[in-house]
Amino acid sequence: MLPLIDCHQHLWDVTKFKLPWLPASGVLARSYVLDDYRQAIVGTGIDRSVYMEVDVAPEQQTAEAEHLIAICKSGTAPTVGAVISGRPGDEAAFKKYIAQFKDSPQIKGVRQVLHGDSTPAGFCLSPAYVKSVQLLGEMGLSFDLCLRPGDLADASQLADKCPDTRLILDHCGNADPKAWLSATRRGDQKPDHTVEPWKKEIAEIAKRKNTLCKISGIIARVTKEWSADDLAPIVNHCLDSFGPDRVIFGSDWPVCLLGAPLKAWTEALRQIVAARSEAEQKKLFSENAVKYYRL
Repeated sequence: MLPLIDCHQHLWDVTKFKLPWLPASGVLARSYVLDDYRQAIVGTGIDRSVYMEVDVAPEQQTAEAEHLIAICKSGTAPTVGAVISGRPGDEAAFKKYIAQFKDSPQIKGVRQVLHGDSTPAGFCLSPAYVKSVQLLGEMGLSFDLCLRPGDLADASQLADKCPDTRLILDHCGNADPKAWLSATRRGDQKPDHTVEPWKKEIAEIAKRKNTLCKISGIIARVTKEWSADDLAPIVNHCLDSFGPDRVIFGSDWPVCLLGAPLKAWTEALRQIVAARSEAEQKKLFSENAVKYYRL
């Protein structure tokens, strides 16, 4: 089994941090801490991880970052780096905020979720936002893009405006596997987008050499009965568009539990890419993560 580096690990402790988006009930409505993650990765091949911010209350962003730096420094956790929260739209405040971490090698990048009600299409293209993302490139940090499928054109435009910043497209552009299913299979579950516009925008983003695609997230949106074949068109289009040198793996744990356990996701992905060369699989599973996150 080829080892995996998980480039999209979430952790949250509701006794320490406020997550305004967290539902009041359901599988996500509790803490998910390192001991839970250690149990979840048993049998998956995951041996290291990069934390992904969890959209804590804005006043807790610095505390979240410091918490993750401490975890990474401990040497006792699989977590070896962190992508932290940030609000690039406020240029002055963001510059002051991110400067705190210029000498922290554990910090690898920044993300702001861009598919919420307060972030309409084009939100990341304002002059202030663009300057903040350019600053990340100057600091050697990446920016994760988590966009609605209908807003994927924003990723191409931001990549053009920030050619020296590495942009990482989360969750295969938030592709919805139900878009590939027949009406019978998906029932009354309407997909968030149609197939061809998504495919076109993914291919367009991939033309920008400062972009990467994270093969993650799609498992959270499967129907109750699913198989690797339901995910294969998404994964293969992303791999073929971006090529073997610009793709990385992410678990999206514990959000993946909305669809299936983490082990089921890793098994499905291994099945999907089994026909690809071992060299390509190694790049997707771990080598690209080591390269781009400087692990």
